Amino acid sequence: MAKSPFDVNPLPGQEKMMKATKEVGAVAMDSAQAINQINQQAAQELAAQVQKRVTELMKTQDPRSAFDYVHAEVLQDAAKEVSQYHQKLFKVLNQGNKELADIAESMIEESKADLIHFVNDATNNAPQGSEAYVSVFKTSFNTALQNFEIIRAAMADSISQFEKNVENATNLANNQVRGKKGS
Repeated sequence: MAKSPFDVNPLPGQEKMMKATKEVGAVAMDSAQAINQINQQAAQELAAQVQKRVTELMKTQDPRSAFDYVHAEVLQDAAKEVSQYHQKLFKVLNQGNKELADIAESMIEESKADLIHFVNDATNNAPQGSEAYVSVFKTSFNTALQNFEIIRAAMADSISQFEKNVENATNLANNQVRGKKGS
């Protein structure tokens, strides 16, 4: 039986996809658990704060002092807590995104290597007399790979810039909360 120059066995590719799917699922599960834990902690802290604030408000006799208390402490503390909650969520989501990007990068590199191997096998086993076509094909293929790398680098820069913008916006919001509390 003659061996085909092309490996059409789908199992290695399926195994890679199953592995990547499991890794993505694990990252999603870890992120979901971390977010759930943050939400539970925030709910517990909110319940404790509400109980404390209601107790303190019940002690006040004067409506004006109750209003001042709510404005001066309760609202500013709430803004601070929301900012802290946002920071925790951002950290979890950012870590999850980095892990997913690493998985995607690994899959891209493996697929690229498989494709290069496939093209090399195909062109090495091309019939005689097709050298000109093989040369044109390989040149086009290499150009496509270079363009792909340029696009991938641009996308990585874009994602990095987006993350920096989100982080800057978060820091700005935190500084505004701190500035109001200091006033």
